[in-house]
Amino acid sequence: MKHLKTLTAASALALASAAPALAETWDMPMAYSASNFHSAVGAEFAACVTTGTGGDIEIKTHPSGSLFKGADIKRAIQTGQAPIGERLLSGHQNENALFGFDSIPFLATSFDDSAKLWKAAKPSIEKVLADQNLTLLYAVPWPPQGLYFKNAVNSVADMKGIKFRSYNNATSRLAELTGMLPVTIEAAEISQAFATGVAESMVSSGSTGYDRKVWESLDYFYEVDAWLPRNYVMVNSEVWAGTSDANKNVIKGCAQLAEYTGNWRAKEYTGFTLQGLRDGGMTVGPASDQMVSELKEIGVTMTNEWLEAAGDEGKAIVDAFKAMQ
Repeated sequence: MKHLKTLTAASALALASAAPALAETWDMPMAYSASNFHSAVGAEFAACVTTGTGGDIEIKTHPSGSLFKGADIKRAIQTGQAPIGERLLSGHQNENALFGFDSIPFLATSFDDSAKLWKAAKPSIEKVLADQNLTLLYAVPWPPQGLYFKNAVNSVADMKGIKFRSYNNATSRLAELTGMLPVTIEAAEISQAFATGVAESMVSSGSTGYDRKVWESLDYFYEVDAWLPRNYVMVNSEVWAGTSDANKNVIKGCAQLAEYTGNWRAKEYTGFTLQGLRDGGMTVGPASDQMVSELKEIGVTMTNEWLEAAGDEGKAIVDAFKAMQ
């Protein structure tokens, strides 16, 4: 009997040593609807981590701003209210001009150029985030940004007085320079804002318009390819430091896959969603030559303003990007 007790104790010790660490649940707030491709990629990333870590870390996504509103997500992760989350990079431009590198009008207007600009900016962005207790995991671009309106617009003069949805410094400034009236509206509130007349216009991708069914309130989408902003997924750096090397490697692998998948989907989604806007009854097509010319003049003004605000580091990003052309 004594021998049996010894074996039992030894077996229990072995099982305890082999057992995984206590499972963790990471709630992941996201600003956009579950049907949006960014949210879909995030959900797949979460499942990849949950499976890859053998359940050590279970990531649960919370789309549509259901856990924290878009503007509150970054602060929630910095302060440990949530361990991980997704946010629009340029949504932080009021904190540091560098965050707005991807919203400089007409600098990078294609997916290829967007990738080059990200390569130039990524080291600086990672450093800024690190100083804020945040670790970058992956980033995915939106399709090129176009202009939505209720009525036909052929010039900047036609935009005067229109209520314009803004979501970062660049969009607010664009509204000011075109004579529109900026109104800050979160992505989850877009449909209601247009339906109630709180906003009458926005600059965004075909993806956002398609997901929010804006054809129920708006009639025109002008393809101006102004810029390709990025969403990124970040983790609290203290949480990251406390994660085992094995699980870190799983998360990094899942992040690389998510970034690749997200880029592919952004490209594929561009044509699909523009056709979806047409099917919904919207007029979709290029802006007039006059409007494009006038917008590019405004773009020069905004570029110069950003370079002044971002200083030498911002100039270095733009110079590095241009050197890749």
